[in-house]
Amino acid sequence: MRWDNLSALPASVVPDRAAPATPPLPLALPGAVARTFDTPGFAGMTFYEVRAKSIINRVPASSRMGFDWTINPYRGCSHACTYCLEGDTRILMADGRTRALRDVAVGDRIYGTVRSGTYRRYVITEVKAHWQTTKPAYRVTLADGTELVASGDHRFLTERGWKHVTGAMGGADQRPYLTSGNKLMGVGRFAPPPADTPDYRAGYLCGMSRGDASVTDREPLDRTRRYLAEASPEVARLAAAGWIAAPPSVTDDWRKGFLAGVFDAQGTHDGVALRIGSIDRETIDEVAAALRTLGFEFAVRRTGGARGWYVRIVGGLSARLRFLHTTDPAATRKRSIEGLALKSNVPLDVVAVESLGVELPLCDITTGTGDFIANGVVSHNCFARNTHTYLDLDPGHDFDSKIIVKVNAGDLVRKELSARRWRGEHIAMGTNVDVYQRAEGRYRLMPQILSALRDFANPFSILTKGTLILRDLPLLQEAASVTSVGLSFSIGFVDEELWRRVEPGTPSPRRRLDAVRRLTDAGFSVGVLVAPILPGLTDNEESIDRTVGAVAEAGAAGVTGIALHLRPGTRDWYARWLGREFPSLVPRYRELYRGGSYLPKEYQREITARIRQAARRHGLDRKESFESRQLPEQPPEPEQLTLL
Repeated sequence: MRWDNLSALPASVVPDRAAPATPPLPLALPGAVARTFDTPGFAGMTFYEVRAKSIINRVPASSRMGFDWTINPYRGCSHACTYCLEGDTRILMADGRTRALRDVAVGDRIYGTVRSGTYRRYVITEVKAHWQTTKPAYRVTLADGTELVASGDHRFLTERGWKHVTGAMGGADQRPYLTSGNKLMGVGRFAPPPADTPDYRAGYLCGMSRGDASVTDREPLDRTRRYLAEASPEVARLAAAGWIAAPPSVTDDWRKGFLAGVFDAQGTHDGVALRIGSIDRETIDEVAAALRTLGFEFAVRRTGGARGWYVRIVGGLSARLRFLHTTDPAATRKRSIEGLALKSNVPLDVVAVESLGVELPLCDITTGTGDFIANGVVSHNCFARNTHTYLDLDPGHDFDSKIIVKVNAGDLVRKELSARRWRGEHIAMGTNVDVYQRAEGRYRLMPQILSALRDFANPFSILTKGTLILRDLPLLQEAASVTSVGLSFSIGFVDEELWRRVEPGTPSPRRRLDAVRRLTDAGFSVGVLVAPILPGLTDNEESIDRTVGAVAEAGAAGVTGIALHLRPGTRDWYARWLGREFPSLVPRYRELYRGGSYLPKEYQREITARIRQAARRHGLDRKESFESRQLPEQPPEPEQLTLL
């Protein structure tokens, strides 16, 4: 494969007798721990956890790479993955609101669950990774009307444990799977949030005006100020007087706003009971009327000492969440369910599991707890499956199913950096196998590597497609304060439809551009590798201009373009993919690549010219290294990342 020309160097120039960058790696790895994970996304995959003898490997002069040393904590890559849920699926966020799965990002705080004593309990966790692809879709329908669109590999928590959407009683597909009568765990489908309409705003201000005491939460006060700034003079006058009367005729939007406002002003929610109290009976009656019209069950009681009344929502956690999601009060502290036991008092029995007969864009996330709350039920997060490897393994089945993980990479980096022979030379990562592939979300090798590079003030650079790099932004900033740190992203094109067909397991171009923007805002000079440029698909001037324009808008420091290389192994796999997806292009590729792995020099020069012209148009014609702005010289043309 691409690194088959690497060879061992004399011990005198290799720190602590580092091994060749790509030694033979037979399946019977001495001392390896073969591990599989109980997650659908890693189904059929084996991770060979090895304790490597060396980690900083030298790239020989015969290589076309623009650097001498590299670190590869993985062999093989898990970037292309099995995805699970439809992008519209609502996810329960840490602030108590919901968000579409496609809009959830790495670093977001959401709800998951952990077992504590007899029960699982709701806890706040963090999103570690997010990805998307297109897969055959299934609809799971529950007795309460909840519908979930997922892949067959996805798992949900039932009263009998985790179960896949589809499976079999025996044979190769044998695994626990959903059947009619299984009951999922959770609160049932989430209610949609209210629309931000003039009626909702008027109702909210009316509800806030009914408070018996001063409101101290910042969010309700900020919302009130914002609404008042856009309200009519009459409404502002009534608000200043401390009382806004309900209009003679109200809409559901007004009712939702009113309930949100009066809850922010007078409501409480301790995780067990949700109440709205007042010493004014008229306010209590208006609350009751709004709840009744919106279909909530409630009870009205006198407060202790008979000094007032309160309205209590009945129906358990599912009813309380429905109130919070339907009305959307501003005070986030009143929306917490952290620590509550996972119980299910709603009819979440599986009614049907049916194939939709089509492939749909499906998303998934990795979280700190290993699960999340999707449309009101507990959902198991998935991990990626691999699509490329640089092992000395079969590029067919092995290509898709075996990953080598150097679990001691962090310790080795620290050891080799401290060796007398090591001269503190620049180390490049990610140009062979992406160090921020999906498996990194589980193994977390990069924080250890970055910490060692920081502590020894050793210059380094990273090229990646993975937005997981944002997890390590604090470490990267610490390292940049003591040494040269170069960061580059690979973004071959911005066409989302083409991305789903070509790179379904990688973060979308939009998310990669967002990562470039965040890294730039953090003070890094981020380069972008427009690669691989695909003949007949992304090599036209329009595609290149759109890509370079988006890169410039994201704040990148410079761009470098590289056309597709097709080395042995990758060549055969790509040919099969091209014949399946774009058969009309097969004759052109045969002609272009008849001379070997690389495109004709004339074609490459034309692509380079198009990149340079687009860079000039968008202000990216500054001569900067894609490795690091602090390096003294422009490196030779870098190698591309793998296509998929």
